[in-house]
Amino acid sequence: MYSSKFARLAFGLLAESKIKCRLTRNVSSKGKPLRSLCSWKVCQHHRLKNQLSNGLTRLNVRTVTQSTVDPTEVRKFQAMASKWWDLQGEFAALHSMNDLRVPFIRDNLLNVHGVRQLGKPLTGLRILDVGCGGGVLSEPLGRLGADVLGIDPVEDSVRTAELHSSYDPELRERVRYKACTLEDLAEEKIEGFHAVVASEVVEHLADLDAFASCCQQVLKPGGSLFITTINKTNLSYIFGIVAAEQLLRIVPSGTHDWDKFISPEDLERLLESFGFYVEAIRGMMYNPLTGAWSWQQSTAINYALHAVKPKEEPQPDRVWAESENLDEPGRATSHS
Repeated sequence: MYSSKFARLAFGLLAESKIKCRLTRNVSSKGKPLRSLCSWKVCQHHRLKNQLSNGLTRLNVRTVTQSTVDPTEVRKFQAMASKWWDLQGEFAALHSMNDLRVPFIRDNLLNVHGVRQLGKPLTGLRILDVGCGGGVLSEPLGRLGADVLGIDPVEDSVRTAELHSSYDPELRERVRYKACTLEDLAEEKIEGFHAVVASEVVEHLADLDAFASCCQQVLKPGGSLFITTINKTNLSYIFGIVAAEQLLRIVPSGTHDWDKFISPEDLERLLESFGFYVEAIRGMMYNPLTGAWSWQQSTAINYALHAVKPKEEPQPDRVWAESENLDEPGRATSHS
Protein backbone atom coordinates (compact mmCIF):
# COMPACT_ATOMS: atom_id res chain seq x y z
CA MET A 1 0.00 0.00 0.00
CA TYR A 2 2.74 2.45 1.00
CA SER A 3 4.81 1.60 -2.06
CA SER A 4 1.85 2.15 -4.39
CA LYS A 5 1.06 5.52 -2.86
CA PHE A 6 4.67 6.64 -3.11
CA ALA A 7 4.93 5.51 -6.74
CA ARG A 8 1.80 7.49 -7.68
CA LEU A 9 3.15 10.55 -5.88
CA ALA A 10 6.51 10.26 -7.60
CA PHE A 11 4.93 9.91 -11.02
CA GLY A 12 2.82 12.95 -10.24
CA LEU A 13 5.97 14.93 -9.48
CA LEU A 14 7.44 13.90 -12.80
CA ALA A 15 4.32 14.80 -14.74
CA GLU A 16 4.03 18.18 -13.06
CA SER A 17 7.70 19.10 -13.29
CA LYS A 18 8.41 21.61 -16.01
CA ILE A 19 11.64 20.47 -17.55
CA LYS A 20 12.70 23.34 -19.75
CA CYS A 21 15.41 21.48 -21.64
CA ARG A 22 14.34 18.22 -23.26
CA LEU A 23 17.09 16.32 -24.96
CA THR A 24 14.88 14.01 -27.01
CA ARG A 25 15.88 13.70 -30.62
CA ASN A 26 13.14 12.68 -32.96
CA VAL A 27 13.26 11.21 -36.42
CA SER A 28 11.53 13.00 -39.26
CA SER A 29 9.46 11.27 -41.92
CA LYS A 30 12.53 11.28 -44.16
CA GLY A 31 14.51 9.36 -41.60
CA LYS A 32 16.86 12.19 -40.66
CA PRO A 33 17.50 12.86 -36.97
CA LEU A 34 16.35 16.24 -35.74
CA ARG A 35 18.06 17.77 -32.72
CA SER A 36 16.09 19.82 -30.26
CA LEU A 37 17.14 23.46 -30.07
CA CYS A 38 18.25 23.09 -26.46
CA SER A 39 20.41 20.07 -27.19
CA TRP A 40 22.07 21.86 -30.11
CA LYS A 41 22.90 24.93 -28.04
CA VAL A 42 24.40 22.82 -25.26
CA CYS A 43 27.00 21.34 -27.58
CA GLN A 44 27.30 23.95 -30.34
CA HIS A 45 30.09 25.89 -28.60
CA HIS A 46 31.91 22.65 -27.89
CA ARG A 47 31.76 21.58 -31.53
CA LEU A 48 32.83 24.94 -32.92
CA LYS A 49 35.75 25.08 -30.53
CA ASN A 50 36.98 21.67 -31.64
CA GLN A 51 36.47 22.09 -35.40
CA LEU A 52 39.14 23.14 -37.85
CA SER A 53 38.74 25.39 -40.85
CA ASN A 54 38.57 22.40 -43.19
CA GLY A 55 35.80 20.76 -41.17
CA LEU A 56 37.99 18.18 -39.47
CA THR A 57 37.68 17.54 -35.77
CA ARG A 58 40.54 18.47 -33.50
CA LEU A 59 42.06 15.39 -31.90
CA ASN A 60 42.05 15.48 -28.12
CA VAL A 61 45.04 13.41 -27.08
CA ARG A 62 44.76 12.24 -23.48
CA THR A 63 46.87 9.88 -21.48
CA VAL A 64 44.41 7.54 -19.83
CA THR A 65 46.10 5.71 -16.98
CA GLN A 66 43.23 4.82 -14.68
CA SER A 67 41.15 1.68 -14.83
CA THR A 68 37.44 1.77 -15.63
CA VAL A 69 36.85 -0.69 -12.80
CA ASP A 70 35.78 0.51 -9.35
CA PRO A 71 36.63 -2.25 -6.81
CA THR A 72 33.70 -1.20 -4.63
CA GLU A 73 31.29 -1.73 -7.53
CA VAL A 74 32.85 -5.12 -8.29
CA ARG A 75 32.19 -6.25 -4.73
CA LYS A 76 28.55 -5.14 -5.00
CA PHE A 77 27.90 -7.19 -8.10
CA GLN A 78 29.97 -10.12 -6.85
CA ALA A 79 27.40 -10.54 -4.09
CA MET A 80 24.58 -10.69 -6.66
CA ALA A 81 26.32 -12.80 -9.32
CA SER A 82 24.01 -15.80 -8.92
CA LYS A 83 20.79 -13.75 -9.19
CA TRP A 84 20.96 -12.44 -12.77
CA TRP A 85 18.23 -14.72 -14.08
CA ASP A 86 15.80 -14.36 -11.19
CA LEU A 87 13.02 -12.58 -13.06
CA GLN A 88 11.40 -11.47 -9.80
CA GLY A 89 14.63 -10.44 -8.08
CA GLU A 90 17.05 -7.53 -8.06
CA PHE A 91 17.53 -7.57 -11.83
CA ALA A 92 13.86 -7.71 -12.81
CA ALA A 93 13.93 -4.11 -14.05
CA LEU A 94 16.89 -4.90 -16.32
CA HIS A 95 15.02 -7.81 -17.89
CA SER A 96 12.06 -5.51 -18.49
CA MET A 97 14.35 -2.87 -20.00
CA ASN A 98 15.09 -5.23 -22.88
CA ASP A 99 11.71 -4.22 -24.30
CA LEU A 100 13.25 -0.80 -25.05
CA ARG A 101 16.99 -1.23 -25.32
CA VAL A 102 17.02 -4.22 -27.69
CA PRO A 103 14.86 -2.49 -30.35
CA PHE A 104 16.84 0.74 -29.81
CA ILE A 105 20.09 -1.05 -30.60
CA ARG A 106 18.59 -3.12 -33.42
CA ASP A 107 16.85 -0.26 -35.23
CA ASN A 108 19.83 2.09 -35.09
CA LEU A 109 22.16 -0.62 -36.38
CA LEU A 110 19.74 -1.44 -39.19
CA ASN A 111 19.68 2.23 -40.17
CA VAL A 112 23.44 2.03 -40.63
CA HIS A 113 23.94 -1.47 -42.00
CA GLY A 114 20.57 -2.51 -43.43
CA VAL A 115 18.82 -5.86 -42.97
CA ARG A 116 21.32 -8.68 -43.45
CA GLN A 117 18.96 -11.64 -43.05
CA LEU A 118 15.24 -11.89 -42.41
CA GLY A 119 14.58 -13.11 -38.91
CA LYS A 120 18.22 -12.52 -37.96
CA PRO A 121 18.65 -8.85 -38.91
CA LEU A 122 21.97 -8.39 -37.07
CA THR A 123 23.70 -11.32 -38.78
CA GLY A 124 27.34 -10.55 -39.52
CA LEU A 125 27.62 -7.75 -36.95
CA ARG A 126 30.01 -8.05 -34.02
CA ILE A 127 28.77 -6.51 -30.76
CA LEU A 128 30.71 -5.99 -27.53
CA ASP A 129 28.52 -5.98 -24.41
CA VAL A 130 30.51 -4.15 -21.72
CA GLY A 131 29.54 -5.04 -18.16
CA CYS A 132 27.43 -7.93 -19.46
CA GLY A 133 26.69 -9.35 -16.02
CA GLY A 134 24.75 -12.59 -16.46
CA GLY A 135 24.10 -12.00 -20.15
CA VAL A 136 20.64 -10.47 -19.82
CA LEU A 137 21.24 -8.22 -22.87
CA SER A 138 23.83 -10.36 -24.69
CA GLU A 139 21.41 -13.22 -25.26
CA PRO A 140 18.62 -11.33 -27.09
CA LEU A 141 21.22 -9.59 -29.29
CA GLY A 142 22.61 -13.02 -30.15
CA ARG A 143 19.14 -14.27 -31.04
CA LEU A 144 18.91 -11.42 -33.54
CA GLY A 145 21.90 -12.91 -35.33
CA ALA A 146 24.75 -10.80 -33.92
CA ASP A 147 28.07 -12.28 -32.84
CA VAL A 148 28.25 -11.05 -29.24
CA LEU A 149 31.18 -10.91 -26.84
CA GLY A 150 30.10 -10.12 -23.29
CA ILE A 151 32.79 -8.94 -20.88
CA ASP A 152 32.60 -8.32 -17.15
CA PRO A 153 35.23 -8.00 -14.39
CA VAL A 154 33.11 -10.16 -12.06
CA GLU A 155 34.12 -13.71 -12.96
CA ASP A 156 31.16 -15.28 -11.14
CA SER A 157 28.75 -13.23 -13.27
CA VAL A 158 30.51 -14.44 -16.41
CA ARG A 159 30.18 -18.05 -15.23
CA THR A 160 26.45 -17.44 -14.64
CA ALA A 161 26.12 -16.04 -18.18
CA GLU A 162 27.97 -18.98 -19.72
CA LEU A 163 25.86 -21.51 -17.85
CA HIS A 164 22.59 -19.87 -18.83
CA SER A 165 23.43 -19.52 -22.53
CA SER A 166 24.66 -23.13 -22.68
CA TYR A 167 21.06 -24.32 -22.43
CA ASP A 168 20.21 -22.66 -25.77
CA PRO A 169 21.91 -24.32 -28.79
CA GLU A 170 21.14 -21.21 -30.87
CA LEU A 171 23.45 -19.12 -28.70
CA ARG A 172 26.42 -21.44 -28.38
CA GLU A 173 28.13 -20.21 -31.54
CA ARG A 174 26.92 -16.61 -31.43
CA VAL A 175 27.43 -15.52 -27.82
CA ARG A 176 30.59 -15.91 -25.80
CA TYR A 177 31.81 -14.36 -22.58
CA LYS A 178 35.11 -13.30 -21.11
CA ALA A 179 36.04 -12.24 -17.57
CA CYS A 180 38.09 -9.12 -18.27
CA THR A 181 37.94 -5.33 -18.30
CA LEU A 182 37.33 -3.04 -21.26
CA GLU A 183 40.89 -1.75 -21.08
CA ASP A 184 42.20 -5.34 -21.21
CA LEU A 185 40.38 -5.77 -24.50
CA ALA A 186 41.51 -2.40 -25.83
CA GLU A 187 45.13 -3.34 -25.27
CA GLU A 188 44.76 -5.93 -28.02
CA LYS A 189 44.47 -2.98 -30.43
CA ILE A 190 41.87 -4.60 -32.64
CA GLU A 191 39.11 -2.43 -34.15
CA GLY A 192 36.87 -5.45 -34.39
CA PHE A 193 33.37 -4.42 -33.32
CA HIS A 194 30.49 -2.87 -35.22
CA ALA A 195 28.91 -1.83 -31.92
CA VAL A 196 29.74 -1.44 -28.24
CA VAL A 197 26.88 -1.62 -25.74
CA ALA A 198 27.19 -0.33 -22.18
CA SER A 199 23.75 -0.58 -20.61
CA GLU A 200 23.41 0.56 -16.98
CA VAL A 201 27.19 0.50 -16.72
CA VAL A 202 28.72 3.99 -16.90
CA GLU A 203 27.21 4.99 -13.54
CA HIS A 204 29.34 2.27 -11.95
CA LEU A 205 32.69 3.06 -13.62
CA ALA A 206 35.75 4.61 -12.03
CA ASP A 207 37.01 6.56 -15.08
CA LEU A 208 34.72 7.69 -17.90
CA ASP A 209 37.63 9.09 -19.90
CA ALA A 210 39.22 5.63 -19.93
CA PHE A 211 35.87 4.13 -20.93
CA ALA A 212 35.39 6.49 -23.89
CA SER A 213 38.97 6.03 -25.03
CA CYS A 214 38.71 2.24 -24.96
CA CYS A 215 35.39 2.25 -26.81
CA GLN A 216 36.96 4.39 -29.51
CA GLN A 217 39.81 1.90 -29.83
CA VAL A 218 37.78 -1.30 -30.11
CA LEU A 219 35.15 0.03 -32.53
CA LYS A 220 35.44 -0.22 -36.29
CA PRO A 221 35.32 3.12 -38.17
CA GLY A 222 31.64 3.96 -38.45
CA GLY A 223 30.86 1.76 -35.44
CA SER A 224 28.12 2.55 -32.92
CA LEU A 225 28.22 3.10 -29.17
CA PHE A 226 25.01 2.48 -27.21
CA ILE A 227 24.62 3.65 -23.61
CA THR A 228 21.71 3.59 -21.20
CA THR A 229 22.24 5.28 -17.86
CA ILE A 230 20.78 7.61 -15.22
CA ASN A 231 20.72 11.39 -15.41
CA LYS A 232 22.09 13.48 -12.56
CA THR A 233 19.02 15.38 -11.36
CA ASN A 234 16.91 15.74 -8.25
CA LEU A 235 14.30 13.47 -9.83
CA SER A 236 16.88 10.78 -10.56
CA TYR A 237 17.88 10.84 -6.91
CA ILE A 238 14.23 10.47 -5.82
CA PHE A 239 13.47 7.68 -8.28
CA GLY A 240 16.83 5.95 -8.64
CA ILE A 241 17.91 5.89 -5.01
CA VAL A 242 15.17 6.89 -2.55
CA ALA A 243 12.32 5.05 -4.31
CA ALA A 244 14.12 2.20 -6.08
CA GLU A 245 16.56 1.30 -3.30
CA GLN A 246 15.11 2.50 -0.01
CA LEU A 247 11.32 2.31 -0.39
CA LEU A 248 10.30 -0.01 -3.21
CA ARG A 249 13.38 -2.26 -2.89
CA ILE A 250 13.54 -2.70 -6.67
CA VAL A 251 17.33 -2.92 -6.40
CA PRO A 252 19.51 -3.53 -3.32
CA SER A 253 20.33 -0.55 -1.14
CA GLY A 254 23.66 1.02 -2.08
CA THR A 255 23.55 -0.11 -5.73
CA HIS A 256 23.84 3.45 -7.02
CA ASP A 257 25.96 6.46 -6.11
CA TRP A 258 24.30 9.71 -7.23
CA ASP A 259 27.69 11.43 -7.49
CA LYS A 260 28.60 9.02 -10.31
CA PHE A 261 25.49 9.77 -12.39
CA ILE A 262 26.07 11.85 -15.52
CA SER A 263 23.80 14.19 -17.47
CA PRO A 264 23.18 13.73 -21.22
CA GLU A 265 24.93 17.04 -21.88
CA ASP A 266 28.07 16.04 -20.02
CA LEU A 267 28.12 12.56 -21.54
CA GLU A 268 27.71 14.02 -25.03
CA ARG A 269 30.54 16.47 -24.49
CA LEU A 270 32.77 13.70 -23.16
CA LEU A 271 32.12 11.40 -26.12
CA GLU A 272 32.58 14.15 -28.67
CA SER A 273 35.94 15.03 -27.14
CA PHE A 274 37.02 11.52 -28.11
CA GLY A 275 35.79 11.91 -31.67
CA PHE A 276 32.28 10.42 -31.39
CA TYR A 277 29.21 12.06 -32.89
CA VAL A 278 26.04 11.65 -30.84
CA GLU A 279 23.14 10.67 -33.11
CA ALA A 280 20.28 10.21 -30.66
CA ILE A 281 19.28 10.65 -27.02
CA ARG A 282 15.91 9.41 -25.76
CA GLY A 283 14.34 9.62 -22.32
CA MET A 284 13.24 6.45 -20.52
CA MET A 285 10.96 5.79 -17.56
CA TYR A 286 10.35 2.75 -15.39
CA ASN A 287 6.92 2.22 -13.85
CA PRO A 288 7.25 0.14 -10.66
CA LEU A 289 3.47 -0.47 -10.61
CA THR A 290 3.50 -2.31 -13.95
CA GLY A 291 7.15 -3.32 -14.09
CA ALA A 292 7.40 -1.85 -17.59
CA TRP A 293 9.63 0.72 -19.28
CA SER A 294 8.47 3.38 -21.72
CA TRP A 295 10.03 6.08 -23.86
CA GLN A 296 9.62 9.63 -22.52
CA GLN A 297 10.24 13.10 -23.87
CA SER A 298 12.04 13.97 -20.65
CA THR A 299 15.54 12.68 -19.93
CA ALA A 300 15.30 13.77 -16.28
CA ILE A 301 15.68 10.22 -14.92
CA ASN A 302 16.90 7.57 -17.39
CA TYR A 303 18.03 7.95 -20.98
CA ALA A 304 19.44 6.00 -23.92
CA LEU A 305 22.20 7.37 -26.15
CA HIS A 306 23.52 6.34 -29.56
CA ALA A 307 26.89 7.69 -30.72
CA VAL A 308 28.97 6.92 -33.81
CA LYS A 309 32.70 6.73 -34.41
CA PRO A 310 33.53 8.59 -37.67
CA LYS A 311 34.32 6.40 -40.67
CA GLU A 312 37.39 8.41 -41.54
CA GLU A 313 39.85 9.59 -38.93
CA PRO A 314 41.78 12.82 -39.61
CA GLN A 315 45.53 12.43 -40.02
CA PRO A 316 47.22 13.58 -36.77
CA ASP A 317 50.04 15.47 -38.50
CA ARG A 318 47.60 17.38 -40.66
CA VAL A 319 45.23 18.07 -37.79
CA TRP A 320 47.87 19.54 -35.53
CA ALA A 321 49.37 21.57 -38.38
CA GLU A 322 45.96 23.06 -39.05
CA SER A 323 45.20 23.60 -35.36
CA GLU A 324 48.38 25.59 -34.82
CA ASN A 325 47.07 28.19 -37.26
CA LEU A 326 43.68 28.63 -35.61
CA ASP A 327 44.82 31.29 -33.18
CA GLU A 328 46.85 33.39 -35.62
CA PRO A 329 45.76 37.06 -35.49
CA GLY A 330 43.67 38.09 -38.44
CA ARG A 331 43.21 34.55 -39.71
CA ALA A 332 39.66 33.97 -40.88
CA THR A 333 38.26 30.63 -39.73
CA SER A 334 35.16 29.06 -41.16
CA HIS A 335 33.30 26.09 -39.74
CA SER A 336 31.57 23.65 -41.99
